[in-house]
Amino acid sequence: MEPSKMSHDLSLAQNHAFQLARTLMIPVTLFKSGDAYGALPSNELDDGVVSPFGLPPEAQPASVSPATAAAARSVRD
Repeated sequence: MEPSKMSHDLSLAQNHAFQLARTLMIPVTLFKSGDAYGALPSNELDDGVVSPFGLPPEAQPASVSPATAAAARSVRD
């Protein structure tokens, strides 16, 4: 799959992620890197690389370190 350009517009990235998931009929992950957003098929991610975004601390999976959870909260807030 050809990598696509990242977007600085969240709504555009969300639309791209939705269209990608709908077209390929697979789960898609929307991610933020720096100040840009991107989307890719979820099966291309390693489990250790993903940190849940927007979940309260009690809902975080056990594999997420407290530092990673704190970083995700700081990005969300």
